[in-house]
Amino acid sequence: RPALPGLTGCGTPAGVARQAAVPVPRIPGPTVAALAGERSGAPAKRNLEFITRQKRMRASKGFRTAADFVATQAKSYGLEEVVVHEFPADGHTMYGTQKARLGWDPEFAELLEMHAGGAATRIASFEDEPVVLADYSDSADVTAALVDVGVGGSESDYAGKDVRGKIVLISGPPTDAAPFAIDKYGAKGMLSDMPNQVTAWWKEDVNLIRWGHLDSFEARHTFAFMLSQKQARGFAARLASGEQVTLHAIVRAARHPAAYNPVTALIRGSDLRNEEIVLGCHLDHQRPGANDNASGCATILEVGRTIAKLIADGKVPRPSRSIRFVWPCENECTMALFNAEPEMRAHFRAAVHMDMVGGSQATKAVFHVSASPLSLPTFVNDVGHAFGAFVSSEPYAYAAGNGGRYPLVSVEGGKEPLQADLAEWAMGSDNELYTESSYRIPTVYLNDWPDIYIHTNEDVPANIDAQKMQRAAFLCAASALLRANMRPSGVRALCRTIHRVAVARDWCVPEGIPRLAPQHAHSARRRCAASTARALP
Repeated sequence: RPALPGLTGCGTPAGVARQAAVPVPRIPGPTVAALAGERSGAPAKRNLEFITRQKRMRASKGFRTAADFVATQAKSYGLEEVVVHEFPADGHTMYGTQKARLGWDPEFAELLEMHAGGAATRIASFEDEPVVLADYSDSADVTAALVDVGVGGSESDYAGKDVRGKIVLISGPPTDAAPFAIDKYGAKGMLSDMPNQVTAWWKEDVNLIRWGHLDSFEARHTFAFMLSQKQARGFAARLASGEQVTLHAIVRAARHPAAYNPVTALIRGSDLRNEEIVLGCHLDHQRPGANDNASGCATILEVGRTIAKLIADGKVPRPSRSIRFVWPCENECTMALFNAEPEMRAHFRAAVHMDMVGGSQATKAVFHVSASPLSLPTFVNDVGHAFGAFVSSEPYAYAAGNGGRYPLVSVEGGKEPLQADLAEWAMGSDNELYTESSYRIPTVYLNDWPDIYIHTNEDVPANIDAQKMQRAAFLCAASALLRANMRPSGVRALCRTIHRVAVARDWCVPEGIPRLAPQHAHSARRRCAASTARALP
């Protein structure tokens, strides 16, 4: 079907971009030009590279190192009220309905295969590849035979097998196998080649090592090493042929009382400073964890640097509302912050959350601009989608040779368009907490999916596209400034944007795809428009 006149676009992102250039959504042209000229993917990627060198488990020394780095950078960029918070992570403090975990810090881990005469071959080393040690493994020094039990998560996997005092080879999650292998049948430890999340490329790369976990709340003391499928298949074949494999596992790690250390910072507003627009991410995860989620953390640092510098240089005015930056550990630190700092949380009016925003073409990633759920009708969704269309159309026009005033290209990137997917509600990160009915903070969620390297040893800076981070930074900064400066005089134009986006959405739903009944769609649009009034002083 042809596009209706006046629509920002429909169908695929490229379909949006091939129309006449999408107009700049409701912020002054000089502000758009200033943002486009100042933000850069290069410093964002430099910050990302430092973050990826830390193993950033929640309530760990590595997370604190990353948090201190973020705080130092934020201060150097001119952000205000920079704080590294300390909330107990002691195994019993409750934050709402969430119990705090203990901290966990690994110091050393090595897995050796022992041969006749005392010779040994190193199979895995935490120093070389930190992801090989499953989180919350406990200290151990075990020499034992290896036994293949298959998946390991059911009673039948252990039928006729003696695993007491031995190490088991499993293909499922260590948390599923531990109650049987460790608690019931007396194994000492586990090796797992648990595969990554399911995508079209699932299990194709046999050299990937998946990030694994043990249960942090269980009293049992055990350990697990994570292997690639290639390594595990080699062990399984040798064991099936009747060969005996003896392994020596050494782990030095401990669970202990510690602290959650989310970082917050501020660009103070002018006359409406007690109302805050929140820019969030999550700072934790395994090392390297480049796209998940050093990319989001480094990108909102770049947003802070850009806006603070433009204000200091007099190129954009200080926003009416404040802009709050938050670098927590995923979900847990956010919940701790919401409950330990209720006065801060009470100021939050809307949010942009970034979780994976830098995946290059090597990761197979698609960039999504996801809305709040239908249970939270809000103009914030339409603002996010309008800017998503803009950062798709301008680089596309540039790439296609049709102009493009704002190509948003980076010195470290190519000239490819972004082609953002303007999506509905998607679960998966701290955006769930922001939009949950207890808090109801309208949130646009910027995210990559799929990503074939998520939660593996290959989620590395080499697979990060600085240009994509730069475009995500522009989208985030522009959206934040529009919301921070919203005034009654801009409501009429904003309502036209809401209507245009809603009509485009309704027009482009393919046959057979579930959609709201007309009366519910009309109600949702009315409530979305009404949300602009709640955002005004």
